[in-house]
Amino acid sequence: MSSDVTDTKEFKAEQEKLQYARINMETAKISWKELERFFAGGKLISVIDSVDMIKVAQLMEADDVGAIQVMIEKREIERVTDEQAKIWAEANPTLWAVVVRPWILVQHRRS
Repeated sequence: MSSDVTDTKEFKAEQEKLQYARINMETAKISWKELERFFAGGKLISVIDSVDMIKVAQLMEADDVGAIQVMIEKREIERVTDEQAKIWAEANPTLWAVVVRPWILVQHRRS
């Protein structure tokens, strides 16, 4: 029986690695100007630059409400605010983005 548990854990770990790789391949750099319409629709979620955006996408795909709630409480992720949108509208930075329907996660990497 312990072999089955080990096989299941290994399978799950492999699936998570494949999911991470897939999401990573789906990320792209995009200008703020191209994202503004999604902001207007309330679809943009900002991920602070110290957090792995791909891991956030994995949690969202898995509908891990508990983990997402903790990240919201820690202010690691939040809907893009009007204030942030104004700053980005003036600077038109290039952001990293990935779609996790119905959301688009965005991250402004300072480094």
